[in-house]
Amino acid sequence: MIKTGCTLGVLVMAGMLAACGSDSSSATVATSNARGTLIYDPPLRIASLTAAALQSQLSSTASGQQLAELAGTPVCGVDFYYEQYWTVDPVGAPATASGALMVPTGTAAQCTGARPIVLYAHGTQTDKAFNIADVSNTANTEGALIAAVFAAQGYIVVATNYTGYDTSSLSYHPFLNGDQQSKDMIDSLTAARAALPHSFTPATTDSGQLFVTGYSEGGYVAMATVKALQAAGTPPAASAPMSGPYALEALVDAVFYGNVNIGSTVLSPLLTTSYQRAYGNIYQYTTDVYEPAYAPNIESLLPSIMPVDTLFQQGKLPETALFNSTTPVIPGNPLLTAALAVPTNPVFAAGFGSPNLVTNDYRLSYVLDAAANPDGAVPVPQPGVPLAANPQQGLRKATNLNDMRNGNWVPMSPMLMCGGDQDPTVFFSVDTGTMQAHWAALPTGLVTVLDVNAPPTPGDPFAAVQAGFQQALANLIAAGGPQAAVESYHTTVAPFCTVAARGFFSQF
Repeated sequence: MIKTGCTLGVLVMAGMLAACGSDSSSATVATSNARGTLIYDPPLRIASLTAAALQSQLSSTASGQQLAELAGTPVCGVDFYYEQYWTVDPVGAPATASGALMVPTGTAAQCTGARPIVLYAHGTQTDKAFNIADVSNTANTEGALIAAVFAAQGYIVVATNYTGYDTSSLSYHPFLNGDQQSKDMIDSLTAARAALPHSFTPATTDSGQLFVTGYSEGGYVAMATVKALQAAGTPPAASAPMSGPYALEALVDAVFYGNVNIGSTVLSPLLTTSYQRAYGNIYQYTTDVYEPAYAPNIESLLPSIMPVDTLFQQGKLPETALFNSTTPVIPGNPLLTAALAVPTNPVFAAGFGSPNLVTNDYRLSYVLDAAANPDGAVPVPQPGVPLAANPQQGLRKATNLNDMRNGNWVPMSPMLMCGGDQDPTVFFSVDTGTMQAHWAALPTGLVTVLDVNAPPTPGDPFAAVQAGFQQALANLIAAGGPQAAVESYHTTVAPFCTVAARGFFSQF
């Protein structure tokens, strides 16, 4: 439900991958924990795939053919490296992380020599062991997608697993912490650039042209990384954040007002744990936020070694009920009390019930602060959609700090924001729409917004992407009904926006 990837089908590379580990005896073990330092240099090449082998594999299944049609015929082979490196945690202490370096191979002109780098941020994962470099894992659809869309078309790809996943030394994941996650991304890039000269194809080099993209959580991380790169004086050539919760304060406000997004019972503990560990002011006790049935182990629950469905089945999390269906009463304010009632929209209404995750008292404390210190985008957009001027509640302070409107930052290089306007997980109007309104005064063409659900316009460079997405959505409805399409909408957008990002980057 939370994972992002290609719902056209899993790209099963396992049968075609050749294990090609580098000689571990020749790897140098780092003696420094400085940011961006490779722990093992050179990193391990875990797999190698020729363009012909990739094309053969794609052609072997109907779902692979669909992905090949969307991504294009592979031009390059791909070497997959597993890098481990040093970064920092939210308070600046050294921490380890891991990720993928995908290097195009082959004799075609776009597969060798100086190549651009795509720095990619992945979507939310509940699996603590997640490793985006392991494309032999059939569950790793996102790793396969970026390999097919970018690396097989001549881009060097760098993608971190984020701290808190795989072999990372951090015991939790700093979810939607823009400062920490952008540092993690930049450190993975530094490590990958150090590894390139020691790869099996040293003639494939960094051209110096950098693109930044990512989906869902990764869309947010991509935008935060662009912001950090600009602050360092090294903006990317272009970027393409996709379906990300950029206007974070507005999104969380919308959820607490009752527009409960799909996946909220998983996203909520990731968020509160992240901010409690970073800032220490979200709660004194977990029971301040969560119902007693769920509070005791909530801080260590996610990411998990168990599948999220198992967590639901074992009663460690409610599947959909974030809030109780009994409306909290606000004395003397019947209008606000009424606004907190179970909504008529069935998607949002699914977020209410019993047993529920978040207590009514905590919901009330949040909403009272939102009403007293309103965000300019929610519930009614105001001119300029400004952040709340002075939030007082702990979680609102944290989302305000990590909102991409904070500091009135603006991108300096071309940016594509891609998503779908019916997304029930990351609301397009609240996030992409808010950033578009916030940046309305920027020069024409600096920020491009793409709604893959909008009617295609003849001659529009993204018309084929829009038509393809809408056909995929129609296929979902035909196969499983409208509910299936709603539940899969967020992940269905991912491959289409990813291909749109590649088309956008090709202009530069």
